[in-house]
Amino acid sequence: MDATCTKPNLLDLDRPGLAGLLTQLGEKPFRADQLLQWLHARGCDDFAAMTNLSKALRERLAQETEIRVPEVTADQQAADGTRKWLLRLPGGSAIETVYIPEARRGTLCVSSQVGCQLNCSFCQTAQQGFNRNLSTGEILGQMWTASRLLPPHPVREKPITNVVFMGMGEPLLNFDNVVAAIRVLLDDLAYGLSKRRVTVSTAGVVPMIDRLREECPVALAVSLHAPDDALRDELVPLNRRYPIAELLDACRRYVAGDDRRRVTFEYTLLAGVNDHPAQAKALAKLLARVPAKVNLIPYNPVAGLPYETSPPEAVAKFRDEVLRHGLVATVRKTRGDGIDGACGQLAGKVLPRQRRSTHVPVVV
Repeated sequence: MDATCTKPNLLDLDRPGLAGLLTQLGEKPFRADQLLQWLHARGCDDFAAMTNLSKALRERLAQETEIRVPEVTADQQAADGTRKWLLRLPGGSAIETVYIPEARRGTLCVSSQVGCQLNCSFCQTAQQGFNRNLSTGEILGQMWTASRLLPPHPVREKPITNVVFMGMGEPLLNFDNVVAAIRVLLDDLAYGLSKRRVTVSTAGVVPMIDRLREECPVALAVSLHAPDDALRDELVPLNRRYPIAELLDACRRYVAGDDRRRVTFEYTLLAGVNDHPAQAKALAKLLARVPAKVNLIPYNPVAGLPYETSPPEAVAKFRDEVLRHGLVATVRKTRGDGIDGACGQLAGKVLPRQRRSTHVPVVV
């Protein structure tokens, strides 16, 4: 963090955190409800405008705290309506956040780290190295900023109906800050999203999947990308620490006790690498005992990486083979590729701190 940022950032605090801060200031804890609404439901960054708070409290908040959000340095919009923001952070790094509009939903794809530690071989973000985790306020700052910049939707009550942690970074390696941010996203006085409308995507950090189930069981997506350990070791090096069998056991535990819940398995199709019908059959067999749906993702090319997009006919054959074995399978429509906002293309600006390596993080 920037050493000059000495005041508490109110976006780092959920409702109990705000109540604790206000208690320290000699205020009643219920003021946290009002402050939370001003910060998130109304997107207010002017203490003077928070008129149901006393003037003395407003002045003290202005003196002793701040509402600090990432700075928008680029705002791009693709022909399909997808919008991408480049957000500068204290210290000079930058992250990217993407908004994907659809008829019935508007999805915000948020980042959780500056760069990524996992070194997945086909991902643009992985090529940037890793700098640090985002704070809770920096995660929520993406939602706060997008909510203010997006125009009202002509049909939906809100432009943003869903949030997915599928941007830069591995969310479960920034567990505490991600969960704290999710609690605000779910809070009825803040953004009021339901648990099924917030999705955490992970490459498979098994111990943290179990913790997420215990602490904040939102929707879970798993970046699988291969039907066997040998190939997944190459594509997703984290698999060497948490192989597929352990990962699938964690997925079964995650949805246990609720017959309506499913884990989404994301599978990026790479031409000649993992897109053969025999691999589709192996994938279906692998997931046969997991409450699952499969999201097939045509690869979005990244300059300098040795992969190509599977042709449409190969994608269709792969999907049909998965469907034939009784699984739900859909092909994700590529969105935002014209502005490098599609899956696997986010890069941002990662200042060197921990360079990309073959190291696999271990979580106990």
